[in-house]
Amino acid sequence: MNIKPLNGYVVIKPLDAEEVTASGIVIPDTANKEKPQEGEVVAISATNISDKGADLPIEMKLGDKVLYGRYSGEDVKVDNIEYKIVEMTSVRAIVA
Repeated sequence: MNIKPLNGYVVIKPLDAEEVTASGIVIPDTANKEKPQEGEVVAISATNISDKGADLPIEMKLGDKVLYGRYSGEDVKVDNIEYKIVEMTSVRAIVA
């Protein structure tokens, strides 16, 4: 992958939408599947500086599974793989 996010951004590879519901019903490819809000961190900017110039901590690392806001970031496609570029402040949690 050739994406290097800049100040305060992170690149996330969204997890695939569920193919089967919790009750075991298979969701066909033609159905409108809701995009997941969970993904894996694949790139992190080297800096996270606030609007006022203060250094902010980078609280995630490569490989972390994270939850992000439903309408956060921008969808991009690189080498036929979909990614999301999201501000670090839009990442809501790290999934343990």
